[in-house]
Amino acid sequence: MKFENWKIESIANILPEEFFNLIGKNKSHIEKTFPVTVSNCLDLEKTNKFIADNIQKETNNDGYYFYIRNTETHILIGYICIKNIKQDIRKCELAYFIDADFEGRGIISKVVSQTIEFCFTQLQMNKVFLCTSKINKGSQRIALKHGFTEEGILREEFKNHEGVLEDVVYFGLLKSEYNER
Repeated sequence: MKFENWKIESIANILPEEFFNLIGKNKSHIEKTFPVTVSNCLDLEKTNKFIADNIQKETNNDGYYFYIRNTETHILIGYICIKNIKQDIRKCELAYFIDADFEGRGIISKVVSQTIEFCFTQLQMNKVFLCTSKINKGSQRIALKHGFTEEGILREEFKNHEGVLEDVVYFGLLKSEYNER
């Protein structure tokens, strides 16, 4: 999919070097909310394994990985994944980030919209959820803008980059709610 000066690409089109560069450039920006991704992309060898593992997860329908590319520079500028898929109850989680230089342009909001549609129409999910840190007001705004309901606080649910357990805000969107919009 292509929009303005960016497009969404599948994992099959991504070179590990590109993702390694995106993570490296944004490490301080995302390490608090994506500590596992950052720790799995500290060098090119680890990044290669991370991408290969995600390709395998996608092959097994255990996750889906999409990347945002600037069509003018051809550089990766963001990432969104569908993870924690529970086929028995038809729910999945979204996680995403955008290069700090591209925040505030509405790109992630549009990508989230497309990904939600994919979850409900292609994957036939009944519920899409996302969890944000209590201080990540930007992600909370995106959730609310897309019709998610704040369902509560999950206490000490997430281990941050320093190994400290943090509370997260849990947002959910049901397919019936999505269809009403």
